[in-house]
Amino acid sequence: MKILSATFKASSPDLASCPVTSLPEFALIGRSNVGKSSLINMLTRSEGLAKVSQIPGKTQLINFFTINNTWNLIDLPGYGYAKVGKKERGKFSAFVTDYLQNRPNLRGTFVLIDSRLSPQALDLEFLNWMVGCGLAFILVFTKTDTLSKGAVQKNIQTFLASMREITEEEPTYVLSSWKDQQGRKEVLGLIGDALSETPA
Repeated sequence: MKILSATFKASSPDLASCPVTSLPEFALIGRSNVGKSSLINMLTRSEGLAKVSQIPGKTQLINFFTINNTWNLIDLPGYGYAKVGKKERGKFSAFVTDYLQNRPNLRGTFVLIDSRLSPQALDLEFLNWMVGCGLAFILVFTKTDTLSKGAVQKNIQTFLASMREITEEEPTYVLSSWKDQQGRKEVLGLIGDALSETPA
């Protein structure tokens, strides 16, 4: 898939205020500071399209980016960390789950996992919720350039082993690195496949 245009569309604090559109949407979600903005910039090859922050929990809205004027890429708030009170964190969780469960034109969700870490409880809890709701997802293991290939593979296999306690089906996954541009072709290919299956 060629990316001919990528523009920021809107930011919404909840599902009710999301843009009214029939364009297919693909969401990115993961723990805070997992690399969602870097992945968006890599996919679109638009440096600075999504703001990369060193402060975990910076994204607190549902951010919409329109790609090729034919589909939307959605940046959802990271789960698990934000310098806000428990009440606000509860709101983040509520509107994110509302979007994932009730957005009619959502066609796919990419759950980003930090490949440098051992399985994190928050990731597994979120994926357990996704499975329980019957929501499909694809895993994207980020920051694969920061460790040796052997260490990355070990962490991925350990994570997949933990996933077997949640679902019998091994999830589709992609390895990603902003520095090496790894995973760009694979993620865009999966989106392209989904778009080709979307009724006109």
